[in-house]
Amino acid sequence: MNSSIPLYINTIAEYHRFMRLPKSKHPLVSVVRFEDIKRKPDNCTTSIIHNFYSIALKKNFTQKMKYGQNEFDFDEGVMHFMSPKQVLTIQATAKEQFEHSGWLLLIHPDFLWNNPLSKKIRQYRYFSYNVNEALHLSEKEEILVIGIYKQITEEYYTNIDNFSQDVIIAQIDLLLTYSDRFYQRQFITRKIVNHKILNQIDNFLTEPFQEDNLVIKGVPTVQHVASHLIISPNYLSRWLKLLTGQSTQQFIHDKLISFAKEKLSTTDLSINEIAYALGFEHPQSFSKLFKKQTDQSPLTFRHSFN
Repeated sequence: MNSSIPLYINTIAEYHRFMRLPKSKHPLVSVVRFEDIKRKPDNCTTSIIHNFYSIALKKNFTQKMKYGQNEFDFDEGVMHFMSPKQVLTIQATAKEQFEHSGWLLLIHPDFLWNNPLSKKIRQYRYFSYNVNEALHLSEKEEILVIGIYKQITEEYYTNIDNFSQDVIIAQIDLLLTYSDRFYQRQFITRKIVNHKILNQIDNFLTEPFQEDNLVIKGVPTVQHVASHLIISPNYLSRWLKLLTGQSTQQFIHDKLISFAKEKLSTTDLSINEIAYALGFEHPQSFSKLFKKQTDQSPLTFRHSFN
């Protein structure tokens, strides 16, 4: 399959046919075991666009994939969330390596119609392109999540009655709520990785100030920092917000003001010279930011050292 021409899968029934699965029990929702999927990947990169939500719990997943334009990191994670009409790209791999197991829940938006979850599900950020890291689960968390998959499966294979949809939606809501909790935990508790990334950010921002090359390159932007770390800007800002209480932009401004204070307190450079040295095209912009961050003008700050 040519990766430049994504395959559109509009219905859950189409997905079952494409993956050579038994016929779906319900037109708008399905729960699948990856071990039951008969179709194996071709020896070329494949891009797929689903017209429904998918919530996957994958074990022993070794493939490389992109969600949108971002590489998706499955190194430590097992869960992946995908919104309708998003592009998922599986990179070419040997078929014998494609033997992962786990669960896949497919939910057409119409299944949630006229239910509060139809709006609530759109507010979970882990469905967006901005998060390109799979959700890692502890053994206890994984058992809990699999238990919910099994409850949905049991209801899915029960004869449909007036309560079936409400019961499944309640279980989906519970699964999403737990997933949100676990993602928040993942952002907060990975201390070693957190400190490592913080050091990388600090070094990346410190270097241009020390080398006085901001006149040429300008102040690093959020996009520059995110690209350096190979993560999305929104993911980076959310991660920093949870860890430091600051967005990436605020983090950059703090670094910039720190160097500005050093210049103001240890050199005889004029305010304009310092502004240009810090990459500002207009000194007024520098003075405005400095006052916003410190509640005093650059000149007032300098005079406090005299």
